[in-house]
Amino acid sequence: MTTVSAADFAFLIAESDSFDWSLSISIVVGMLLGFSGVWALRRHTWRIAQEQATELIEVARREAAVAAEELKQKADLEIQEKRAELNRDYDRREIEMDVRLREIRAHEESLGLLDYQLEQRQERINRETAAVKQARDAIRALSKNVRKRLEGVSQMDAEEIRRALREEVTLECQDELRSMRRQMIEKSEQELQTDARRILIAAMQRIASKPNNDLTATLVPLPSEEMKGRIIGREGRNIKSFEAATGVTLLIDESPQLVLISSFDPIRREIARSALDALVKDGRIHPASIEEFVQRAREEIDLVTTQAGEDAVTKLNINGLHPEIIKLLGKLKYRFSYNQNVLDHSVETAFLASLIASEIGLDPNLAKRAGLLHDIGKAASGELEGSHAHIGAEFIKRYGETPIVTNAVAAHHEEVKPETIYAGIVILADTISATRPGARAESISGYVQRLDRLEKLALSLEGVQQAFAIQAGREIRVVVSPQHVTDDRARDIAKELRARIESELQYPSTIKITVIREARFTETAT
Repeated sequence: MTTVSAADFAFLIAESDSFDWSLSISIVVGMLLGFSGVWALRRHTWRIAQEQATELIEVARREAAVAAEELKQKADLEIQEKRAELNRDYDRREIEMDVRLREIRAHEESLGLLDYQLEQRQERINRETAAVKQARDAIRALSKNVRKRLEGVSQMDAEEIRRALREEVTLECQDELRSMRRQMIEKSEQELQTDARRILIAAMQRIASKPNNDLTATLVPLPSEEMKGRIIGREGRNIKSFEAATGVTLLIDESPQLVLISSFDPIRREIARSALDALVKDGRIHPASIEEFVQRAREEIDLVTTQAGEDAVTKLNINGLHPEIIKLLGKLKYRFSYNQNVLDHSVETAFLASLIASEIGLDPNLAKRAGLLHDIGKAASGELEGSHAHIGAEFIKRYGETPIVTNAVAAHHEEVKPETIYAGIVILADTISATRPGARAESISGYVQRLDRLEKLALSLEGVQQAFAIQAGREIRVVVSPQHVTDDRARDIAKELRARIESELQYPSTIKITVIREARFTETAT
């Protein structure tokens, strides 16, 4: 298509004689109208495009605000999760710190007991040394007297000479008499040890005890994950109310449909478990219902503990115990010592004490009573000061128990002096029940392996000749070569063995290490 410009158009008009001016005017007007329409159309199109661009910018701005809000909410959620994780880690560290403090206190008590035993042994050695010195002085004085008398033997008659000879022979034979006396004492001690072994074996053969189960954490299952939010409540008021009412800590972590109840007091933990179970089943969880269910659970646990105490007393056929003693005794149902249930341990100790007492001709009922009550102080309130033996003795004394039973309870860890043989029987029965294989959630094979590893660890040290694990693995006695190991080196061996045991072995309670360096010289005269 050919385009005609305005100049060309004017030239054509000038050349054409027959050009119609009216037609030209119409054409010009039409062109002006066309240009106006095109300009109006382009202006309308530009305005529509500008409005669409403004609308698109507004939509983009709104979408950016929504995305920013979502990012902010996601960041807040991540911050809350991190804060919850840090709180859980803080709680766990507090629990570990408390456990470490308890272990340190237990070690301090063991060290105090060892110091007391060493002081007693030193006093006994001092007394024996004084007695030996006194006897030596007496012998020297007697020898001088005999020598003076023999100087005037020529002036003595036959009877005086016979008497002097008799005294001299007595002095010369003192070593032989002392040796004969020692042999008689050793023979008597061997007979006593043989008789004691027979009594203990007979008592242990007559009792059969069940093995203990492992102690696990207190977990409460939930029907759904939604229940965790209801337990926490708005702004955490439900969980705060529950923890304040029970005195425990609830750990709601990543475990699906599970809540962990944490507390060093097993009775509080059981009350919290029972109350939380009831709340989950009921479904109405708010501060008022929490206090109601906790109170109801506390009453139920009181009934259960009282019944447990009465069952133990009935099982042992013991009469005349005060109701408060039975109630406190039942609380041992929820106490554990190295995974050994304390109530079952007390009943077992009572049976053993009764059997040992009957074997040696004593009152089995009195020994049984003392054995059952020996650990009752472990159920007392933690606010009371002193060891559980002292607290238990004071408690039963307040409710009318006899001095024999009270002393047996107070002396079963040898913190006070045993005044009767019944205290010694309770000490022996308690040791047998606590240290027998399997008593504290340990299998026979694991028990034997632990003793074998303990002895091998001691034998691996340079200069050690023999090693013996005794007292159910609570003590290791190491015999070193006196020719190759000095006294200072023997002390270093004890320290080195202690460090290796602490770093390489897992064991309950404490292990006593005794290093023996002994030189023996034997001669035979012919």
